[in-house]
Amino acid sequence: MEQLQVTDLQVEFGGLRAVDGLSFSVQEGEILCLLGPNGAGKSTTLDLICGKTQPTDGSIQLNGVEISQMLEFRRARLGIGRKFQVPSVYKNLTVDENLSVARSRRPGMWNALTRLSLTDAREAASILDRVNLGAKRHEMAGNLSHGETQWLEIGMVLMQDPSLLLMDEPTAGMTEQETAKTSEIFNALKGSHTLVVVEHDMSFVREIADIISVMHLGELLAQGTISEIESDPRVREVYLGSEGIS
Repeated sequence: MEQLQVTDLQVEFGGLRAVDGLSFSVQEGEILCLLGPNGAGKSTTLDLICGKTQPTDGSIQLNGVEISQMLEFRRARLGIGRKFQVPSVYKNLTVDENLSVARSRRPGMWNALTRLSLTDAREAASILDRVNLGAKRHEMAGNLSHGETQWLEIGMVLMQDPSLLLMDEPTAGMTEQETAKTSEIFNALKGSHTLVVVEHDMSFVREIADIISVMHLGELLAQGTISEIESDPRVREVYLGSEGIS
């Protein structure tokens, strides 16, 4: 079943078409990786899906519902969660408290930190185990490594219980070991969540991707499995080079 359907999506900034007639779909429980050189329009596409940017034209459907003109918070309520490229966590709060803030639907930091139900607390503990931070729940977020901070933000997104996760370069700056653990996290999410992942680390993409969409100059250049993308001469010329995905 298609969970996300993007059709003829377009956005212009000052006459420059950053996304130009883009179409792709993602099946429920699938991981789609968006690849392409810098400036291809990948992060802008995530902005368009989550509502941070409004499209000039085209359609975005989530579970058959047209969302392209919805405000960002309404899309979030429909089940879209977004992790940005640069982690945004509360460094002066503990790991646990960061998840409390992410879960809270009440305005104000004090409400967020004092109204976490027992059910939410159990869910937070489960999510922290899932993102390899179970042993650091009482640690100040400012003391985490870069990779752990990335995992914390993934956990914060999961606390919002989204069905569709948009991930912008989740392994950027990670060590090889942290990247390997992140692939385990994503593969464990597969099936229960649908993910659209912008990523440059080709070995990570090989570990997680069900399908790959390659963008170039705002357009869809190619789409397929890893083997199909590797053998596509257009993708080799524009992005992968002669060595393919290593």
